[in-house]
Amino acid sequence: MGFPAIETFRRWLSAFARRGQPLRVLIALGGAAALWGFGGHLEAAPPVLLGIAASALAETDDSWRGRLRTQLFAWICLAIAASVAALLFDKPLIFAAVLAAAAFCLTMLGAVDVRYKPIGHATLILALSVVLAVGQAPATGIERGHLLRLLLAGAAGYGLLSVLWCAVLPAQPVQLRLVRLFDALGDGMRFRASLSGVARGPDFEREGLSLALFNAAVVTGLNAAKESILRRIGTGAPTERIARYRGLYLIAQDVHERASAFHHDTGAPDEGSLHDALLVRCRQVLDLLGQGCIRLAHSIERREPLAAEAGAERALADLHTAIAHARDSAALPDRMASLPSIEAIAQNLAQLEERLASASQPSGRTVRTDLGPLDRAPRSWRDAARRVRRQLATRSALFRHALRLTLALLVGGGAAWLLRPSQGGWILLAALLVCQQSVGETVARIGRRMAGTLVGIAAGWGLQQVLAQPLPHALLGVAAGVFFFAARDERSLRATAAMALLVMLCSSPAKLGVASIAPLLADAAAGCVIAALALLLVLPYWQARRINELAAASLRNHAAYLRQAIEQYRAGAHDDLAYRLARRNAHNADAALSTAVADLLRDPRWRWPRALAALRFLLRSHALLSGLSALGARRAALPDPQWVARLREAAEGEATALEHLADELEAGAIGAVETGFGFPAPGGLGAGGGRVAQLAVMELSWIQRQIGALRRHASEWLSRDGGRSPDDAGRGIGETRAG
Repeated sequence: MGFPAIETFRRWLSAFARRGQPLRVLIALGGAAALWGFGGHLEAAPPVLLGIAASALAETDDSWRGRLRTQLFAWICLAIAASVAALLFDKPLIFAAVLAAAAFCLTMLGAVDVRYKPIGHATLILALSVVLAVGQAPATGIERGHLLRLLLAGAAGYGLLSVLWCAVLPAQPVQLRLVRLFDALGDGMRFRASLSGVARGPDFEREGLSLALFNAAVVTGLNAAKESILRRIGTGAPTERIARYRGLYLIAQDVHERASAFHHDTGAPDEGSLHDALLVRCRQVLDLLGQGCIRLAHSIERREPLAAEAGAERALADLHTAIAHARDSAALPDRMASLPSIEAIAQNLAQLEERLASASQPSGRTVRTDLGPLDRAPRSWRDAARRVRRQLATRSALFRHALRLTLALLVGGGAAWLLRPSQGGWILLAALLVCQQSVGETVARIGRRMAGTLVGIAAGWGLQQVLAQPLPHALLGVAAGVFFFAARDERSLRATAAMALLVMLCSSPAKLGVASIAPLLADAAAGCVIAALALLLVLPYWQARRINELAAASLRNHAAYLRQAIEQYRAGAHDDLAYRLARRNAHNADAALSTAVADLLRDPRWRWPRALAALRFLLRSHALLSGLSALGARRAALPDPQWVARLREAAEGEATALEHLADELEAGAIGAVETGFGFPAPGGLGAGGGRVAQLAVMELSWIQRQIGALRRHASEWLSRDGGRSPDDAGRGIGETRAG
């Protein structure tokens, strides 16, 4: 038997090593400090540490060739930024103007590819760190040219380490993303299994919003895993491990669809204790399958075979036995009416369990065309320029963020010039850290960012007073840098404080006087205030202003998914490119709408009167997506062409109704007549057709009810009278998203 504390530490250390970047940062920072320390020039280590941190901030997930290209591009950006910052140090107004222009250009560079966003952010942070370091150069005795060489040497060293690491361990980032994906899948399935099923009141609204956000987290994980796999496949055949990980990704897609199909029409309250007892058993099975997803995540993380677990299999057997007993013993027709839906859920759960069991030997035979066309990387320079031009409009969130950040840095530069011409860099740095794209997130995180910055500055100053030698400073800088990169995904106060402490120790290694701490804290507070004012006053991208377009996009993607799912009842289930794209786009649109509504509830409270209508719309839209997922999960060929034609006609009527509602949302007016809604009442398609056809009819009936409710909630939203304040529904969103 081992000691629990030692075993816990061993697992933490193993997980830390598998994450990759924190370990690389530890090797780079620790190696630089040791190299300069043994060489007797430890006072020159802080600029090197800053360069390493900036290069690590600019790091992106890619193959080793792609990472080599991005690291070279990042190093060039860092070199230009550092040189300009050093040259213009004595001209703060010109520097602020150049920095603001660079902020706009680097932010808009994110329109080309998501990989360029961290490069722009790291470039701006390094430029401001150079300003802070140059301001302290007289006290450290390092002249500007040597300071720049040390910074760029650190950045180049980490870039080389990053490329070599990626060449030796190419599959590690994919592994990490799959771990997060299956963890998110398991958490979402377990939460779905725990839902109360009461279709009214604030509990229903909170549960529905939480469920939509869990789904958004899974969609984010699916997209991240897909991009990571695509970047490693490239134009050649994948390695054996990448092929296996691709198989796991495809399993995750199917598991997500089948888990999303687990829904229940809670609007029928008279189904009785028999139905409730069977539904409880279904939820128990789903919970066990969610635990299986989490165990699979752990096995992927440890690169071990998935351990067999008979709990879900036994629970499924008990469920089928209970259903058979209920069918044999239920004498009342109303009791029998609910059994087909329970049997459909049980069949879906059984197929989900089989899909998870296949993860122990995932197939790598899927052809590349299944994923290749989903690659969103730019195809050419012309494609990249076209992407940037599309974003140069006030409707673009990226453009609005770039403009706000630019103006915040201009105002911050002016304030620094007026108040502290030689020591105002913290104003700009704080403004850069706080000014984020989502207003909802930023209003919530201003306190965390401000508190973290202030704590980091105060801690750095205090440590300077106690530990005046270069060695403790270097060791603390290494620890702060490693902690930041290990904890920054949590966006916690501690991670922000670690970054502020790192910059404080590396840009101001000389001991500062007691009189300097208050101005530094005031600078950081001023930067936060400037960023907050920019967010509130400069083209505020309130989520309320874009709910219409996101809701319309979601409805159109739902319509496309519905058409693709019904089409497969003609020839049978086949995960072709058109179906995968439709499914992916529908879930992406639902995730975007979920995030927007959650952010709407974080917006300033005077924007909340209509938020409840948006929340109700989201819940119905997500319920509709569950019905679509059920149609997709139960795809099978129908032998009767007449039934195929009936289902296609009914589905086309619903798809047309969804598209018409999307047009009305974009136009800003909901008509009184539900134009194009050609689906008959439940059961209107008649009996027969077999079990598959009747299950499809059941799901189409479910979708019909959701469309009617969506029209009502869209009308509430556009009437500018969203009902009561959604305080109850909005409470706890932050905790839900963090989970």
